[in-house]
Amino acid sequence: NIPPHNLNEIVNPTIYRIDNPNCSLDELMNFVKGPDFPTGGIVEGLDGIKQAYETGRGKIIVKCRYTIEEDKSTPQIVITEIPFEVNKSLMVKKIDEIRIDKKIDGIAEVRDESAADVRVVIELKKNANIDLIVNYLLKNTDMQISYNFNVVSIVNRRPKLLGLAQALDAFIAHQKEVVKRRTEFDLKHAKARHHIVEGLIKCISILDEVIRVIRASKNKADAKDNLVKEFEFTEAQAEAIVTLQLYRLTNTDVVALENEKADLEKIIKGLTAILGSEEVLKSVMKKDLKDVNDNYETPRLTDIKDEITEIKID
Repeated sequence: NIPPHNLNEIVNPTIYRIDNPNCSLDELMNFVKGPDFPTGGIVEGLDGIKQAYETGRGKIIVKCRYTIEEDKSTPQIVITEIPFEVNKSLMVKKIDEIRIDKKIDGIAEVRDESAADVRVVIELKKNANIDLIVNYLLKNTDMQISYNFNVVSIVNRRPKLLGLAQALDAFIAHQKEVVKRRTEFDLKHAKARHHIVEGLIKCISILDEVIRVIRASKNKADAKDNLVKEFEFTEAQAEAIVTLQLYRLTNTDVVALENEKADLEKIIKGLTAILGSEEVLKSVMKKDLKDVNDNYETPRLTDIKDEITEIKID
């Protein structure tokens, strides 16, 4: 049971944790206010949030967002956001059952007016006790629910209960591995292409001789062997030369190849630096995180309240 969080509020403490691997939970909670549900609503219970971030387990209260409209002919409770994972239809049905069974007096009608956005209208009778009805519905329907954190994740192939700092550490370790493997893959391909470009540049400088050797060869395999013997090309370079069509060999611009070679050397230098330095590797990880945040940042939808409101019903 791992609640969703706001992307911006997770990216920033992750970057902070990369730079400060021994920082405290209080420092991390300067960035992470608490869960941020896509359905909005109101979360109550800062102590429960802090306990969850310390131990991986904790309890919070999630309430719907509603307004009281008393300017109509009859007062209305209008619900515009419901708690996370609550089935709206079942919630509306439960409220209507309370009205039908007259478990509490004062509810005239329950309507689901939702379209793209949630809008559930509870129409009240003229002299209804609004506070009493709201409290009763919060206590007896899914207008308010308890949400229990249970942050169990697979870390190094084992299930483990994680606090906030441990979860960030596990992600950072994983991300290091991802960046290393990606860099090794890119470096291997850049070096292979650099080697081929060097061979093509050398080939163009002695093009007439190369064409003579290819024409005198019996087949493609023989041509490769002869290029390796005559001009000391490597197997990979010889393969690239004999694979190219003759018109492409004669029309290839040596300046373009020189520019490509220079660009590849810069790329190889940059990739080698990432693998050779922990600090450079960290800077790449931080840049990746910032790019994700810049592209997908969204405003917080859920409000956080420190204390859990006690519901009293006479």
